Amino acid sequence: MFTGLIEEVGRVVSVRQDSLEIECKDIQSDLSLGDSIAVNGVCLTVISFSSHRFKAEVMPVTLRATNLGGLNPGMPVNLERAMSLGKRLGGHLVAGHVDATAPILGKREEGDALLVSVGIPTGLDAFIIHKGSIALDGISLTVAHLDDRQITVSLVGHTRNSTALAQKRIGDLVNVECDQIGKYIQKMVSLQYGGNVSHGTRHRSEKLSMDYLMEQGF
Repeated sequence: MFTGLIEEVGRVVSVRQDSLEIECKDIQSDLSLGDSIAVNGVCLTVISFSSHRFKAEVMPVTLRATNLGGLNPGMPVNLERAMSLGKRLGGHLVAGHVDATAPILGKREEGDALLVSVGIPTGLDAFIIHKGSIALDGISLTVAHLDDRQITVSLVGHTRNSTALAQKRIGDLVNVECDQIGKYIQKMVSLQYGGNVSHGTRHRSEKLSMDYLMEQGF
């Protein structure tokens, strides 16, 4: 489990069918074999490491289902080690299990912030709410604007400088992971209605309402 607070931006050394090798400066000082590490928000397992790089195991299906398959040597990636119990949860709970990839649709400056708009992947709109949490390339972000086609997040100066997202261009893919809490709520409500509330459809049953959720204690 991760927090969505990126610890370091690493650089891709090599991409193989079964592994990624990443150059880094800081996080390897506390790595052990078998540790979980999020690379662009994808939870991977460390299989070897040295003073300035590590290698993580990755399955072909993961390369196809995330933007890791499009990486090339020299590209920047967001890195975060698994969270430690007892520390502050500054972001939100991120599992490292990517739901989908989505293209960047727009970027614009707003004061010191950078607004980034991303397309909403098919079937995930049920789990995205205005002012809710979402992970893009492993970064814990707040949904600043939401419509039927896209979401917009705001990158403050620290996030712009300490992650790789601001370096991406329009059309580039980002890994999307929706908030775990929203997924569980949708599942519970769906089960109570005997499956009438389908996964992530834009035309959900009218029974799934704010009044119902409040009555159930959500």
